[in-house]
Amino acid sequence: MEKIVILDFGSQYTQLIARRLRELSVYSVIQPYNKAIEWSDDIKAVILSGSPFSVNDPNSLEIDISQLVGKVPLLGICYGAQYLAKYYGGLVGKSVKREYGKAKLLVQDNSILLENFPAESQIWMSHGDTIKELPPQFEIMCTTEDIPVAGFKSKVDAFEKPVYAVQFHPEVVHSTFGSHLLSNFLKLANCACDWSPDTFVSSTINNLKETLGNDSVLMGLSGGVDSTVAASILHEAIGSRLHCLFLNNGLLRHNEFDEVLESYKKMNLNVIGVDATDEFLSELEGVSDPETKRKIIGRVFIEVFEREAKKIPNIKWLGQGTIYPDVIESISVHGPSVTIKSHHNVGGLPEKLNLKIVEPLRMLFKDEVRKAGKVIKVPQDILARHPFPGPGLAIRILGELSRDKISLVQKADKIYIDHLKRSGWYDKVWQAGAILLPVKSVGVMGDERSYEFTIALRCVNSTDGMTAEWSYLPHELLGKISNDIINQVKGINRVVYDISTKPPATIEWE
Repeated sequence: MEKIVILDFGSQYTQLIARRLRELSVYSVIQPYNKAIEWSDDIKAVILSGSPFSVNDPNSLEIDISQLVGKVPLLGICYGAQYLAKYYGGLVGKSVKREYGKAKLLVQDNSILLENFPAESQIWMSHGDTIKELPPQFEIMCTTEDIPVAGFKSKVDAFEKPVYAVQFHPEVVHSTFGSHLLSNFLKLANCACDWSPDTFVSSTINNLKETLGNDSVLMGLSGGVDSTVAASILHEAIGSRLHCLFLNNGLLRHNEFDEVLESYKKMNLNVIGVDATDEFLSELEGVSDPETKRKIIGRVFIEVFEREAKKIPNIKWLGQGTIYPDVIESISVHGPSVTIKSHHNVGGLPEKLNLKIVEPLRMLFKDEVRKAGKVIKVPQDILARHPFPGPGLAIRILGELSRDKISLVQKADKIYIDHLKRSGWYDKVWQAGAILLPVKSVGVMGDERSYEFTIALRCVNSTDGMTAEWSYLPHELLGKISNDIINQVKGINRVVYDISTKPPATIEWE
């Protein structure tokens, strides 16, 4: 399978490069800048990403460019462009006028990279340094109104394979011809552009058959998109030798355990439902600290899963719904990302149960998981489900947990989600949910004074959950949701709507 290797120098946009290439039907992988490329015939080109560093910093990130140039076509983006210029003897220094945000690209040379570009187009800049002098091996392709070198290319006989570089970010949607530039780069790299969710699913199933042989796999299902699609692909590969566990921790949405379990059975998955509500909630009663909640849920999950797993003989593998952003985070330039919040998962289960791990989706982004799910015929009601946090409603109940509070938020959440579905808004947004605040306020119910809880409604739009904008739900719809929650859920007398973006806020409140 042909692929493009992206060397990550720590840019916030590195994942976007990979996503744009995949949208152009070419498989792309991200690896740290300082990890040696394992060369093979299927590597068609290499891209150097941007970086928060300056190439002139004493601690700047450095690689031996000579190990890359000449092997395959090379594209440097922002820091990658500046590093190429400096490496070959050019001059990079602080810009007289720093460029951040939108700028106007002025094409000087109709190279293959800028083929069919207009004379002027909008681009996205994000740099404080600029290239002041190019090395003799290169020539200018384009400029902006403020900098003389917005992009450059290697001269015809300079290297065995062409080298291109741009100081702007073609991967960002604000660069209006950015995808066109990347498409041109793939063309000059002679990419067939034949990668798709269909090819991914078929090749993954074949690889799983070869890897797993006659072994059996155990997998924990959550009801979410990732675990369900991963299980469906495994089921297609090994059939009934896939054994699934679906645990009810008492923190799922209203009737979710029964509804999802029924869906899994209709999909012919070999699944066992385990209602462990009492085990989880007895440990969580009265706990208010969010990290403590997560750790308790993670510990009890492992205890219950381990107990149930031992009832199934001859298991050799543990299946997981890991997706590519998880993989990228674990191999980031700066090491594993700073923990904003911990997530319970299988924890130390592979070691406890002496199992090997199989992750069918580990190279897919979230939107690609859904596309793969369509190929494998996962029901649309599961594919369309909003992301739901692993700890469930425990982190949507701020403050102390109790069964009464869980019931309150389940009822309010159901009213909210039902309204979104009936109005057609559920499929237009990324994620929505109700949060129970540890706040009581005065209200008037009939002729009586009330003193009850507040529900916050959260609804966001996103593509991968890394950033998110609050959703502009119609005021009339919000009014109906608020009215029904207050009238139908005894214990709630106030509803508010969260209009915070991520960042600086997070999608979940805890």
